[in-house]
Amino acid sequence: MPIDNLKIALLWHGDREARDSVRLEDHRLAATAAALKAVGLEPEAAVYNDDFVNEVKAQLLAVAGVLVWVNPIEQGRDRIKLDTMLGEVASQGVFVSAHPSTIQKMGTKEVLHRTKGMSWGSDVHLYRSVEELRNQLPGRLAEGKPRVLKRHRGHSGNGVWKITPNAADKDRIRVRHAARGSLEEELQLEDFLSNAETLFPGGPIIDQEYQDRLSDGMVRCYLVRDQVAGFGHQEVNALYPPPAGGSPEDAPQPGPRLYHPPSKPEFQAIKHRMEKEWVPEMLSVLGMQVEELPLLWDADFMLGQKSDLGEDTYVLCEINVSSVYPYPESALEPLAIATRDRLLAAVISDQ
Repeated sequence: MPIDNLKIALLWHGDREARDSVRLEDHRLAATAAALKAVGLEPEAAVYNDDFVNEVKAQLLAVAGVLVWVNPIEQGRDRIKLDTMLGEVASQGVFVSAHPSTIQKMGTKEVLHRTKGMSWGSDVHLYRSVEELRNQLPGRLAEGKPRVLKRHRGHSGNGVWKITPNAADKDRIRVRHAARGSLEEELQLEDFLSNAETLFPGGPIIDQEYQDRLSDGMVRCYLVRDQVAGFGHQEVNALYPPPAGGSPEDAPQPGPRLYHPPSKPEFQAIKHRMEKEWVPEMLSVLGMQVEELPLLWDADFMLGQKSDLGEDTYVLCEINVSSVYPYPESALEPLAIATRDRLLAAVISDQ
């Protein structure tokens, strides 16, 4: 198949009206589509909804590959039907990024527990059930330090709670959801535990130590396969407490994320560690090959305690592969080239 006939679908969630009327050049992925065109590919829109999953499946079976932008929870729906369909089209030779099996390996919060022994790791525990959380969390809170509980899957702070013990009363805690606009509340630990089943429906629960330097910002490292393609830096205050004496409403909200190319001088240390140390080690721990990595993904890092030499250390907060957007302009060309090369490799192997 000649390169000028290689079609690549760009898939995102929408309704019937969006599917019938969308034009790629008017969508937020317009720059991505233009970059793909510039390397000889033919991008097309593939608006997805569970209500017309078979229609989208038929469309994907007619293209060479698909790049997917759908959150784990999208407008109240999960990705079960979508991931099943993507697995089916992949089994018939369509390249899918990110493949559902890859998401399960590295795109859920469980990756924090599986890689906690790496140098980006921290004090992380895994609760397989709400019952395990109820039995084990009180003992960890008794150590006097805040914990952060995370659902197996989520996005934009949804499904992430900071739990702070009360130094004067071990039976009371302060709880704050990380979703934008959430307020901290104080309640009985027993009340939180008895209600935990509604907060964590299904899947394992991750318990990670709270990082005191969270208000210093978070670094998002964008990668195309195993190469860093840019950075985002943001003041992440979603779980930061209000000023002393202030009300919960006074707690700071997240600042804007600023985007930078991979050549940004102050991020060269983390770029080097990501490419030379962390990605290879992560692949080994997760039992993955480089070829399984998503074409586009990112890793969020909190600042850990400074080293004895006064240098910054980094703690993994999460890995995003389901819907990585927005991303720095510097990632567009590497993403387009990697997509083209992957599709061409498939064509050559079929000949």
